[in-house]
Amino acid sequence: MAERDPIPIQRAMVIVAHPDDAEFGCSATVAKWVSQGIAVTYVVCTDGGAGSADPSLTAAELPRRREEEQRRAADVLGVARVEFLGRRDGELLPTLELRRDLTRLIRLHRPDRVVCQNAVRTYSNIYGNHPDHLAAGQAAMEAIYPTARNPRAFPELLAEGLQPHLVREVWITGTDQPNHAEDVGGFVDKKIEALMQHRSQMGEADRVAERVRQRMQDAGRPSGLAYAEAFRRLSAE
Repeated sequence: MAERDPIPIQRAMVIVAHPDDAEFGCSATVAKWVSQGIAVTYVVCTDGGAGSADPSLTAAELPRRREEEQRRAADVLGVARVEFLGRRDGELLPTLELRRDLTRLIRLHRPDRVVCQNAVRTYSNIYGNHPDHLAAGQAAMEAIYPTARNPRAFPELLAEGLQPHLVREVWITGTDQPNHAEDVGGFVDKKIEALMQHRSQMGEADRVAERVRQRMQDAGRPSGLAYAEAFRRLSAE
């Protein structure tokens, strides 16, 4: 895979559709960044309210449960803050309103690097094509460029004191065309621990751990790494 010279990073942001998407997609990498002193912010676009087949959880209870689970997972990883946009799970669209809200958070937290989900439908597997994932990825990319850096976009944000901001690098998860494998050999257990905080979503712990380890081994194999998380890296400069 092609590599670039590393860009010095102080702040990173992870934008995802649902509680637990970040843990599945990039949490070992997030744990590694936190260990290097990078401050990480999570942005979760939906309330997770369609994310369980358990009939004992009410429509009001499930979003609260999933927010609590996401906060616990973030605590495991050392994530500095978690922002919830509260859109309805299963109904996310890449609207101007969502782009504006993501632009607001990018200008507020001023990340050097943003991780987001793949916005392009693929046919390598079924699960990478959740419409909420695609919508979150599209809105995130459109917020990064052009609106976060454009002083004429969403002038109401300037009125809030939020100045334009250039995101220097984007890492995309869930792509079938990765160009970077992040070596996360020392952070596999941390990823599994964070995932297991999402108790409403997880099955038997041993089976989850086995599946996660296998996927990370598969991601690392082309680069000769024992465990990796794969991304498409893009420079915004």
